[in-house]
Amino acid sequence: MFDTVLVANRGEIAVRVIRTLRAMGIRSAAVFSDADAGARHVREADTAVRIGPAPAASSYLSAERLLAAARRTGAQAVHPGYGFLAENAAFARACEDAGLAFIGPPAAAIEVMGDKIRAKETVQAAGVPVVPGSSGSGLSDGELAEAARGIGMPVLLKPSAGGGGKGMRLVRDASALEEEIAAARREARGAFGDDTLLVERWIDHPRHIEIQVLADGQGGVIHLGERECSLQRRHQKIIEEAPSPLLDETTRASMGRAAVEAARSCGYLGAGTVEFIVPADDPGSYFFMEMNTRLQVEHPVTEMVTGLDLVEWQLRVAAGESLPFGQEGVTLTGHAVEARVCAETARVTGEGGHVDFLPSAGTVLLLREAGGEGVRTDSGLVEGAEVGTTYDPMLAKVVAHAQDRPTALRRLRAALAETAVLGVETNTGFLRRLLAHPEVTAGTMDTGLVDRDAHTLVRTDVPAAAYAAAALLRQAALEPAPPGDAGWTDPFSVPTGWRLGGEAAWTPHALRAPGHDPVTVHVRGRADDAWVGMDGAEPVPARLLPPERGRVGLEWDGVTHFFDHAPSGAGRWLGRDGDGWHLQDHDPVAASLGGAAGAHGADALTAPMPGTVTLVKASVGEEVTSGQSLLVVEAMKMEHVITAPYDGTVTELDVTAGSTVAMDQVLAVVEPRDATGPDGTPSGAAPPSTAHPGSARPGTPSHREEAGA
Repeated sequence: MFDTVLVANRGEIAVRVIRTLRAMGIRSAAVFSDADAGARHVREADTAVRIGPAPAASSYLSAERLLAAARRTGAQAVHPGYGFLAENAAFARACEDAGLAFIGPPAAAIEVMGDKIRAKETVQAAGVPVVPGSSGSGLSDGELAEAARGIGMPVLLKPSAGGGGKGMRLVRDASALEEEIAAARREARGAFGDDTLLVERWIDHPRHIEIQVLADGQGGVIHLGERECSLQRRHQKIIEEAPSPLLDETTRASMGRAAVEAARSCGYLGAGTVEFIVPADDPGSYFFMEMNTRLQVEHPVTEMVTGLDLVEWQLRVAAGESLPFGQEGVTLTGHAVEARVCAETARVTGEGGHVDFLPSAGTVLLLREAGGEGVRTDSGLVEGAEVGTTYDPMLAKVVAHAQDRPTALRRLRAALAETAVLGVETNTGFLRRLLAHPEVTAGTMDTGLVDRDAHTLVRTDVPAAAYAAAALLRQAALEPAPPGDAGWTDPFSVPTGWRLGGEAAWTPHALRAPGHDPVTVHVRGRADDAWVGMDGAEPVPARLLPPERGRVGLEWDGVTHFFDHAPSGAGRWLGRDGDGWHLQDHDPVAASLGGAAGAHGADALTAPMPGTVTLVKASVGEEVTSGQSLLVVEAMKMEHVITAPYDGTVTELDVTAGSTVAMDQVLAVVEPRDATGPDGTPSGAAPPSTAHPGSARPGTPSHREEAGA
């Protein structure tokens, strides 16, 4: 067995691998970019090496720097985690040439399965059913479009290289093929350095089911059951479970055998995953989709139902050990479900209920992670960590195990309610509501469920109790301390509402949550004994309870509410049951004067999230039409298309390709063609219920995305 292993990754997967290395008595060596100097995986490793600046291309994707780090730390093996170079055959070969064991399959197996065209041909020759699609590599745009029309709409465009859903495009209208092929190539080139595409038939209402395989160097290949991965947003996995509620024992065994044959066909070694598309109404008709030649993000659910540590078996197989058990030795016990906590904001736009999932960023001000019976949290977070848009948005995974599926679902919902990440917007509350969706609890979901019903799962309001708590926290900060207290303040130097010979005046507290209109909360009295009124409603009695670290209690109109709490500059974060709200102090005078966006009003198109402008398709003075694509902003490997809100003229364009932009930064200004139409709206504009000036609509989403990939 190895003495030292270099963990060539970051975030939660690096922490996960380090945990097993420590349990096995193996020394861990971490690597980090400048952006991760204080990251959790660096703190938990036995040693760590800086490998470059924040951009992945200069750090985590630099094989030369990773190999140099291995030499400096005396490592005998490299664990690539997932994403970055985990499925890079050249890196696997470079490790071998440097005398290092690559904790993964041989480079030849990565090459075969990393090329989706070759992978389909290889497994098809081994008798594994595949999805109908194009044949041959290096197809031109015209050949791809011709193949798509031959297959029949809808079709799925897929990059031949890489995985994780980047560059994948679902196309239902043949007239959109040219634009979607160009966008898919652009994303694939940016993610993998290779824009080769293939096209496959799209199966409506599909289930995404994958089989975990494990192979040793002595010819032993087994499978460890399946995982259901059908719950995806923008076709990117967010919840996975094992076993699948769809399969019976006969289908499970049949798919398992097919997965084993797929692994044998490429000479596989170690842990890998064979992915299948399964028609929801005919689970016996499954089709090979691809093979991931690495550890999967969702591997914990398999570990919890099998009792096996997959990282440990990756290490043992790489060290030359054989599997001590065969297929008959694999037992599945109970049910496990995993939820991916991501740094993102869900916004409902337009009357049709379209939901944009936008990357978010910030500093982790308060962290509370779930644990307890049957609950596991894999996380790369620590308080004070900066979450940016340089890397993948996944922050942590919360997993629950129980003897049956209903109990596991309830246990996971409770664990997500315990989870708090304040300072960064996350999808935790969204995931809790998704787990309670009737189709999820019934086990009848498909890969389109989240996209269809996302608008019903997004919380669009801020609870009145949260505004009340924020106002009372602000009031408490303004109140004078009693005389003799170390923090005593002259009571006449702060606004308390006190008046000579009369009842205390109302103190207004103007607050604003991003994406919401300002709210003014009126408080009379002290924070621990007050009346609170807002939005014209009758005032109610309220008081703050004695605070605890990171928690605040509020008695409001006879009901006690508890929130996670973290101060944040001129405001505060409050969280409850997985949801979080950044309630900032609002100055209406300053807001009316505004910055650039305020000056331009509704004509300004602003960045929906921090990111990088990758494409500018318009110019100053150009006449544009409503819905026309003007530019593309990319963040955390996802593209978001900024469109014209109405017919008009581009009068300002404040960015170029490559520009780094902050959230709400003005990107461009479009003036309507005519000042107003007959109904008072800009000429050519959609009705207010569907037109969102300044909002970003993402392009057709990719099929799946693995963290860090």
